[in-house]
Amino acid sequence: MTLESLVEEIRRHGQAELDAIERARSAEESRIAEERARKVSEIRAQAARGAAADSARERAQRLAAAHLQSRKMLYEAREKRLAGAIEATRALLTDFADSSAYPAVLKRMYAAATESLGKQLRVSGRAEDATLLAKVAGKAFDPTPQPILGGMIAETTDGARRLNLSFDELLRLREDRVRELLA
Repeated sequence: MTLESLVEEIRRHGQAELDAIERARSAEESRIAEERARKVSEIRAQAARGAAADSARERAQRLAAAHLQSRKMLYEAREKRLAGAIEATRALLTDFADSSAYPAVLKRMYAAATESLGKQLRVSGRAEDATLLAKVAGKAFDPTPQPILGGMIAETTDGARRLNLSFDELLRLREDRVRELLA
């Protein structure tokens, strides 16, 4: 073998190695490009799923907040209407205290007070009802006026027990029931 043929053989062998390295580099480059494209695709899909989940969560939160706000507004409107109805009831009780049926109610209240607390009572009420209460309760009447809508407040002479039959207190005690009726 001659030197030229040996050099030619080394060149061919080097060229073959160079071609193999080039093919390997090209294959590796293709594999890396495919891997990059696959990862980019996965990241985009994951971002889309995350965005969809975030969007759904945000939408659900906003919907829940809107639902809560509407319930709050409905509750406030109902409470305002009921407060107005309670005030109207107070006005009706004030009007009733000026009616002709009111003295009979005071007599029944006095009878209930004597039945509950005994005969030794002290009875007080509105200043407007002084003559009426004096007639109903007699000596048990206390002329000290009370700031009430109507009715009476009875207590034992020693002050140990008290029965508040004022329209204010009766309405307060039964306000939940009145609210049910008005709702």
